[in-house]
Amino acid sequence: MPIVIDKDIPAYKILTGEKIFVMDKDRAISQRIRPIEIAILNLMPTKEDTETQFMRLLSNSPLQINITLIKTSSYTSTHTPAAHLERFYKSFEEVKNNRFDGMIITGAPVECMNFEDVAYWNELTEIFDWTTTSVTSTLFVCWAAQAALYYFYGVNKHPLSEKCFGVFPHHKTKKGMSEPLLRGISDTFHIPHSRHTVINSDDIKNIEGLSVLAKSKAAGAAIMKSDDNTRVFVTGHMEYDRFTLKNEYERDLGKGLGLKPPANYFSDKKMTKVKMNWTSTSNLFYINWLNYYVYQVTPYEL
Repeated sequence: MPIVIDKDIPAYKILTGEKIFVMDKDRAISQRIRPIEIAILNLMPTKEDTETQFMRLLSNSPLQINITLIKTSSYTSTHTPAAHLERFYKSFEEVKNNRFDGMIITGAPVECMNFEDVAYWNELTEIFDWTTTSVTSTLFVCWAAQAALYYFYGVNKHPLSEKCFGVFPHHKTKKGMSEPLLRGISDTFHIPHSRHTVINSDDIKNIEGLSVLAKSKAAGAAIMKSDDNTRVFVTGHMEYDRFTLKNEYERDLGKGLGLKPPANYFSDKKMTKVKMNWTSTSNLFYINWLNYYVYQVTPYEL
């Protein structure tokens, strides 16, 4: 089954070009089924790229999914055309009286700041609180995972001596071995990371109601989940495309930043070919999340 999005959004053309089943809203209205409602709070500056990446992963489910894109009101992105935001995004005020089966809150390039110093922190924490009553299961990604762990559980991030940048191997914990969220995923698997801070698994092991499902020597605690399945935290970027890290690397080089090439990423010395070894993990993870913690437990009537 398809994801349902506006046929004028750039992701529609990209995904249909990839032979991904995408349905426009006009056609979806004519079908007599109850689609899954997924909200995406997109905090990334590259909004068009990010929305396409998440839509691509959500489209692999057999479910029909309605996507609602949300933006912050307390901070307006300067990297995305205002017309795009106005046309395809809603503010939290516009959706806060709705209920959603699932929600994804993305990362943001603010990880070196104190959480409370982020311009939209108050609005974000209001959204965090709202998810506890209005969303069946929320997936927090990268910085949003760090922010939610801090807000809900008091877990703090730790600065790194150098950027965690590349594609790193992870392994399941004992808890993760029997976790439906990781069903079908190999005991050792890869996830891209791009950040200056880390969550230590030792800071979580004694927190009641919270479990580490997978971790990495290089990237720290990578996948965590509340025991009631309503919150899932991923510190990496399973959604990244083949060349996302390459583009970030070239962007930072252009800024004069002395950054090492992304680790375990390029497969040739000229750094033109990418070893993309995380897509099967990404697809399985998002299908599992939608199946076990959204579709199977969400009420039919929202």
